[in-house]
Amino acid sequence: MDKAISYERYQRQLVLKNFGEAGQQKLLRAAVLVIGAGGLGCPVLQYLTAAGVGRIGIIDDDTVSLSNLHRQVLYSTNDIGLLKAKQAAKVLSQLNPEIAITPYTERLTTENALSLMGGYDIIIDCTDNFATRYMINDACVLLNKPLVFGAVSQYEGQVAIFNCITDATAASVNYRDLYPAPPKENEILNCEEAGVLGMLPGIIGAMQANETIKLLTGIGNPLINRLLTYDSLNNNMFELELTASKETRLLIPADKNVFMQTDYKWLCGVANEQFEIDQVFFDQLLNSKDIDVIDVREADETPAIDEFFSHRIPLGQLQENISLIKLDTVVTICQSGKRSLQAAKQLAQVFGSSKKIYSLRGGVIQWKQAHSKQLS
Repeated sequence: MDKAISYERYQRQLVLKNFGEAGQQKLLRAAVLVIGAGGLGCPVLQYLTAAGVGRIGIIDDDTVSLSNLHRQVLYSTNDIGLLKAKQAAKVLSQLNPEIAITPYTERLTTENALSLMGGYDIIIDCTDNFATRYMINDACVLLNKPLVFGAVSQYEGQVAIFNCITDATAASVNYRDLYPAPPKENEILNCEEAGVLGMLPGIIGAMQANETIKLLTGIGNPLINRLLTYDSLNNNMFELELTASKETRLLIPADKNVFMQTDYKWLCGVANEQFEIDQVFFDQLLNSKDIDVIDVREADETPAIDEFFSHRIPLGQLQENISLIKLDTVVTICQSGKRSLQAAKQLAQVFGSSKKIYSLRGGVIQWKQAHSKQLS
């Protein structure tokens, strides 16, 4: 049933061509979850509230601090020490008391992510760390929820829409198509370490809100499968077309049970070098013959491996085939080394220190290239 429209409140939107009452009703019927009520979350929440999105959820377990205020303009000095989600909901309800705003002050985890996100139409990622971004992305893929992504650092920001299909024949792009594997420790500094221009989250957050309204109302050309980058120093903007990859799709947990068992903080916090080995060390391990090699490629992927024995267990089926791994030294392999690194980290969670877990850097392709050169 359509909700009554406050014509005076939304008059400037109602008169827009291709928007009108139909567009406003779509907003009023919509439910949007904003994860993170910080630099990006503040402008997103303010503009979606003002625009009349009918139901908004806010997830944030942090409290307001003095260092937040130069960019998180939803709060004031008097709010220092208060929970962001609750204070944001209080201020936003004063801005627009006609919509429903629900604060969640618990930390988003693999245990609650699917249930919290399941009740909303669109998820907006306003977080500032890689572990949470990968977790949100994977949950959105499993739930088939569109994800509006935003990120800022120093003077540059990014916006994109993931996991959204506009063509029945097209594959949807997700965050892992942009960044297949988490960065190494200290490779990318966060805003606390690198700094950020105070106005930049406002600009990028407003863009995220804009893309969300376009998705909800069907107007314009949303940034689906495209990454927009904005340089605030030079006012330069450029877009990058993104394509879905079968290989990166396999990095997503196979189902909800696997998702709930995944430790994203650990996966993103451990340097890749702890697992990766080069071709020379791999050959030495093969010569020892006391090794389980796990090929995590799909069954139809080539080239075939005839030089040594390996268990072919696709990444998505790894958890259910753990019993096949018997020996104390395990090397995971794949086409390029990306999926095998993910597999190695998963196995390390299962076996802990009871087994030596490695991933072959460069994958089967580079290993075969190196050996063909040796033979020639």
